[in-house]
Amino acid sequence: MRLNKLKKAAPATMDEAFTQFINWKKANNLSEQTILDYTTHYNLLIKRFPSAIESYEELEKSVYEHLGQENIKPATYNNRLVYLRTFFKWCVEHEVLSDNPLNGFKKRKDEGRIVHIDEKVLIDLLQLPDQKTYAGLRDYVLLLIFLDTGIRPKEAFSLCESDYNSRACELTVDSEKAKTRMTRTLHILPQTAKAIDELLSIRPDEWKNKSPLFCTNEGKPLNRHTWGDRIEMYCKKLGTRFHPYALRHAFSIMFLRGKGNAFALQMMLGHVDMTMTKRYVRLTNSDIKEQHSTASPINRILPQKKRLRKIDGK
Repeated sequence: MRLNKLKKAAPATMDEAFTQFINWKKANNLSEQTILDYTTHYNLLIKRFPSAIESYEELEKSVYEHLGQENIKPATYNNRLVYLRTFFKWCVEHEVLSDNPLNGFKKRKDEGRIVHIDEKVLIDLLQLPDQKTYAGLRDYVLLLIFLDTGIRPKEAFSLCESDYNSRACELTVDSEKAKTRMTRTLHILPQTAKAIDELLSIRPDEWKNKSPLFCTNEGKPLNRHTWGDRIEMYCKKLGTRFHPYALRHAFSIMFLRGKGNAFALQMMLGHVDMTMTKRYVRLTNSDIKEQHSTASPINRILPQKKRLRKIDGK
């Protein structure tokens, strides 16, 4: 018996549409964080403007006011624009909306916020964890990994023992753990590998293949809140302040200053293109001045003149 093609039914309400949209995104293997971001931006819009779901006119009015909020930062504006516009595009395709109210909107120029950490601060930071305790040694190893690879905190917290190759001095961030859903291999120095080996040697046997590589004293997964508290504690002792993600910035800046290749940095950081990496390439004025004084063609094509003595005014 031949069945007639079923007609696709459009979601009855905006909330129902959003639920279907999220299920569709999950089926497309989007990360939990991306799903959370979509949910956060949709809920924020509806919370600020409950009437947005009543009609297209109200939605359009609410979205424009939402994006036109006074003193909104470019990064915040861009995030709202991208997540909401993608959802509205899906709604148009599924006949929930007649038009996308955010068609034609462009991102605002965002220079990004790169946090600089002085090298002396990093040297002092590595001296603070008490390596005689499990938590202290774990913190020390984590700091080494962040400063040796630039790995994202959430990716680091999801690493397992099987992701570590001691002999090859490598860490593997597989596609399920990577933010971009692309597997990448991170090379680490022998000093970092030695510290990981030491950490593994003191872990209880029952943690093997059950607990993440970096976990609490109870063998439970570490998270950004716990790690954030640890970094805050160390910062207070140093008399400074920075967030955990700043260690990724520190790695990137120091990698480039150490003559590292920008394309290699892109691959290590797990960026899908050079857009984000270019933020780190924009070096400080002092870096540019130093490179210019060393690399300017004038040094090679214009002979150095001997300095003349000052002429007496006789």
